Amino acid sequence: MIAHLPAFVAVSLLVIVTPGQDTALTIRNTLLAHRGGGISTALGVATGQGIWAIATSAGLSVLLAASHPVFVALRIAGAAYLVYLGLRALHDAAFRRGADGEAISHPSPMTSLRAFRQGLLSNLGNPQMVVFFTSLLPQFVGPGGGGFSALLALGLLFAAMTFTWLALYAVAVAKVRRWVLRSRVRRVLDAITGTVLVALGMRLATERA
Repeated sequence: MIAHLPAFVAVSLLVIVTPGQDTALTIRNTLLAHRGGGISTALGVATGQGIWAIATSAGLSVLLAASHPVFVALRIAGAAYLVYLGLRALHDAAFRRGADGEAISHPSPMTSLRAFRQGLLSNLGNPQMVVFFTSLLPQFVGPGGGGFSALLALGLLFAAMTFTWLALYAVAVAKVRRWVLRSRVRRVLDAITGTVLVALGMRLATERA
């Protein structure tokens, strides 16, 4: 496993830095609850990946991937959750009120616990994580590579890398948050984020297993 570690890190970085639903959600929650909201979302995402890592190491996710009805149900549930979050963002963009140039607050405050829960549910509801962990991790653990412990170590490393990347994203967004929260800019970003989340949800719901 040690010999394959650099390759694993390189592949993981390519996957992690590619923008997706976790990135969009982290940006949105950073705008709603400053840096703490974004970091809490990142922690929720990483926790979900940690759970997938444990499931993969124990062989549970292989069984889940093999059970087509359960896999489809998980995919639909995850897609519905993304669409729900996206529609909320679009609603905010359409009905937000405030004088142009003024910083305005969100009608329903985002707490760190709520941000964590959204990140966790978003990741657990993403069946692509099942496929990703079951197909990627074993490639870097050869025969006699340690079985459960080796797979778990790689999975947790991936989760830690994801958390670091998303947390840095949250810090960067928080630095420009004051400008972004201005009425007109915020509504545009809500519309963009909402559209992205809805599109990701629809893609997840319609893609073939």
